[in-house]
Amino acid sequence: MSHQETAVRTTWFSIAGNTAMALIKGAGGYFGNSYALVADAIESTTDIFASILVLLGLKYAARPADENHPYGHGRIEPLITFLVVGFLISSAFYIAHESVANIGTPHELPKPYTLWILGGIILWKEISYQLVIRKSRETNSSSLKADAWHHRSDAITSIAAFIGISIALIMGKGYESADDWAALFASGFILWNSYKIFRPALGEIMDEHLNDDLIKEIRIHAIEVNGILGTEKCFIRKAGMQYHVELHAMVNGKISVNEGHTLAHQLKDHLRNTIPQLGHVLIHIEPSH
Repeated sequence: MSHQETAVRTTWFSIAGNTAMALIKGAGGYFGNSYALVADAIESTTDIFASILVLLGLKYAARPADENHPYGHGRIEPLITFLVVGFLISSAFYIAHESVANIGTPHELPKPYTLWILGGIILWKEISYQLVIRKSRETNSSSLKADAWHHRSDAITSIAAFIGISIALIMGKGYESADDWAALFASGFILWNSYKIFRPALGEIMDEHLNDDLIKEIRIHAIEVNGILGTEKCFIRKAGMQYHVELHAMVNGKISVNEGHTLAHQLKDHLRNTIPQLGHVLIHIEPSH
């Protein structure tokens, strides 16, 4: 199975899981008098739309290179991540607004069974995070990584809701607002998590130097080609699930232009065969001193 197919299947898993979680949380919060659980349901609903965006982005990024996009369409991934972050920020502010309004409004204590609902949700969302983050590493997908962190943030906001409801139930009358304070805390965490998702995507689209390990791997494999004496400059830019490379390779300065050209092609083919995530590889031949 290709990286693109793996990423798409993982995203469908996220969509199905988030839909189920939104329905369970919404029903549990409404009937169980828990605004923290309702707030959690709101986040899960935004997660559904975010995962759909990720799915559309992955399908677009898989399009082959064309005349207008010689490096492919992979740069759509960080742009999709920015939209996902927008969904998160919007939901955080909505939850915060409603939480503040509910803190000053008298209401009933949450129902005890909401804790059982939250316990199951926390376990499921952490399992989902572990699965999706593993697939994001396998596929080098930044948007899939953002989707994984949605699951982790959902698990932590559910923990906050669990604590708030527990305090309200244990302390009893007068502590009903503990549930709402938990929802307010959850909104703050969602904002922090939004930044954690946004920053790597910004680095990707700005071509920040973030690939030291890959550069080391490229240098090691480069000298495996007979005739390549070493490497100098190595520049990498990430586009979707692929890395485009510009490498300066040192060869014997006395060889012919034709021999240098042949070596460049051998090196390019060797690197792309040994490191599958490489896309375009541009080799610049340098004479050894």
